[in-house]
Amino acid sequence: MIDFSKTKIHSSSLGKLWVEPQKKEDKLNGELSQTAKTHLIETYIQEAYGRRKEIETAPMKKGNLVENDSLLLLSNHLDNFFDKNEEQVFNDYIIGTPDTFIGEDIKNAEIIFDVKSSYDIFTFLANVTKTLDDTYYYQIQAYMELTGANEGYIAYCLVNNPDSMIEQEKSWLLRKTNAISEDSIEFKQEWNKKLKLLIYNDIPESERILLFKVEKDTEFTDKYQSKVEKAREFLHQFQEKHKNFNK
Repeated sequence: MIDFSKTKIHSSSLGKLWVEPQKKEDKLNGELSQTAKTHLIETYIQEAYGRRKEIETAPMKKGNLVENDSLLLLSNHLDNFFDKNEEQVFNDYIIGTPDTFIGEDIKNAEIIFDVKSSYDIFTFLANVTKTLDDTYYYQIQAYMELTGANEGYIAYCLVNNPDSMIEQEKSWLLRKTNAISEDSIEFKQEWNKKLKLLIYNDIPESERILLFKVEKDTEFTDKYQSKVEKAREFLHQFQEKHKNFNK
């Protein structure tokens, strides 16, 4: 049996514990939402059986491949060099790896930044009229808690697609248009349209970054510790139910 009393919740998924149950009765009783339970079952599978659910969408793939480009965009915008942080920070309840920061080191940061590379100009500009997603809000709160930073930002960045994805799009379009080669007039016309959704060098850098500031919640410590304790309790109960399901 696994002792879940010391399980840490990743900062990037901490917000799932704040999702409210759909039923009013469950909410009043302090029950976890189905969203939280689903995530915690995945945590259980990972800790008990060493298996992690893998999902890779096109936006996720681009985000992973262009992270350094987005950090460069952030550096240019704020006139301050930002390198990719690889060091994990944690306490007894939560764990995470902030993308980058300003400060002496990651454990003594002054300002925390997390970069989100938008898939295209449409998803990027949709953020202008939106409030910050709760998942990102709690992620930054967690990072500030772990690093000591008093200021945190989500940076939405619009950068070019990586060459590998551009080549994939080109191959797909060649098949779609039944073009003999890239010199085909029909292919060239369609490809010029497509490129405008893949490359954004013509747009000023200042218009390709959106900084969302997250104010530090001075009561966050008590809030997240209570949420994590509830999550640990669920994991323990789930393990008991799983192990005894057929008895």
